[in-house]
Amino acid sequence: MHTADTAGAAAYDALYASTPPWETESPQPALREVAGAGLVRGRVLDAGCGTGEHTLMAAALGCAATGIDLAQTALARARAKAAQRGLAARFRHADLLSLTSVGEHFDVVLDSLVFHGFTGTQRARYAQNLAAVLQPGG
Repeated sequence: MHTADTAGAAAYDALYASTPPWETESPQPALREVAGAGLVRGRVLDAGCGTGEHTLMAAALGCAATGIDLAQTALARARAKAAQRGLAARFRHADLLSLTSVGEHFDVVLDSLVFHGFTGTQRARYAQNLAAVLQPGG
C-alpha cells in the first residue's frame, strides 16, 4: 500500500482516520540512537514519514528535513506538529516507488516500518529508488 495507485492510496490514507498502532508520537528508539551518534545530518529524507516524528527529530537537529508519505491525512498532521513545535520541516506527498520524481537528493534516508512492507520486486524497486536519491556516500 505504499504506492500511489488510487485504491492503495485511499486505503493507506484511511488508516490515519484514527491513530494507527505504529504511530507512537515520538521517534523510534533505534533512530534516536542513530541521531545521537551524529549520523543524522545534512539533507535528510524520512521515507514514509507518517505524522512526521523522524522528520521533526531531524529538523530539531538543524537538518534540512523532508518527510514523504502517501497518506495526505498523515502529512496534514505532520505539518501541524511542525508548526506547533516551531520546526522548519517539509512534508511532501509522493510515491516511494517513484522517488526520482521528487527531484532532490539527500545525505541521509530514514526508514521506519516501510521497507518491510514491500515484498519481492517492490522491495528491490524501493531500494533502487532510495539509492537514486542518495548523495554519493549517503
